[in-house]
Amino acid sequence: MEKGTLYGIGVGPGDPELLTLKAVRLLQESDVIAVPDKGAGEKTALQIVQKFVQDQQLLYCPTPMVRDKERLDQCYEEIADRICAILDEGRQVAFITLGDPTIYSTYIYVHKKILARGYDAQLIPGVTSFCAVAARLGQSLCEGADRLLIVPASCDLADSMEIRANKVFMKAGSGILNLQEELRKAGRLEQAAVVENCGMENERVWNRFGDMTQSSGYFSVVVVKEEE
Repeated sequence: MEKGTLYGIGVGPGDPELLTLKAVRLLQESDVIAVPDKGAGEKTALQIVQKFVQDQQLLYCPTPMVRDKERLDQCYEEIADRICAILDEGRQVAFITLGDPTIYSTYIYVHKKILARGYDAQLIPGVTSFCAVAARLGQSLCEGADRLLIVPASCDLADSMEIRANKVFMKAGSGILNLQEELRKAGRLEQAAVVENCGMENERVWNRFGDMTQSSGYFSVVVVKEEE
């Protein structure tokens, strides 16, 4: 029997209308929809694609929010085991992931394991959160010879402040006030704006990052432009 194919599908930042035509087609053609499950109750990626998923089997894939690399790797191995068993039956699997599967995506670790086992796995790009945020703010990310630096906000921020480039800080969440202080120290706070839950029902926008006075949700993106 011919083995099935795994598709890692970027479903965009939150607005279902930002799904690509290819993503919709593959979702509708797939036999199984693999859903990342962080154990917090919400399945944001599934909510985005819900109206395009009909009677397909849902495969929930535990991806806990922990830093223990060994534990995470074991989770990815178990997910790969379950997906490969489905592919061996000749069925097609669509693994949905927020934004784009190549940008800080949990899916990519599963993707590599599936490929290493000799199966066909393909990446389907999606609209990134920072592109959606820039559009929501009505501003460009790069013009002319501008450079763009993309930084996970949970990392050490000091060295990022020294690089001359427009900056995107992703997944700021509970550490967003610390980021705000670092930008203030670097003299960049006036050039910063933030969008929380871009494209979702509970979206919030601060065109002036300095106006934010409390922590925000995990899906918060800060855009910092260099001075003109």
